[in-house]
Amino acid sequence: MNMVLIGITIFLALLTIVCLYRAYVGPTSADRVVSINVISTKITTLIALLAIITGEDTFVDVSLVYAMIGFIMTVCVAKYIEKGKLF
Repeated sequence: MNMVLIGITIFLALLTIVCLYRAYVGPTSADRVVSINVISTKITTLIALLAIITGEDTFVDVSLVYAMIGFIMTVCVAKYIEKGKLF
């Protein structure tokens, strides 16, 4: 079971690198925002998997905070792209 979780973690880390490439190359700013959001979601999942693998419950809290920060970042960047200002 533990080896399966480690394999999934490695696979998600590799997929995160692919999304990072899409964020760098993305032809439009919307592509970049979506890929950064996907990266944030994958990192949140990786932190949660790390919490399961190591048995540390505090990593789950870190994962939830990271998810909230990623959501707020996505909303702010989308609003900036749409209107040209945040406020």
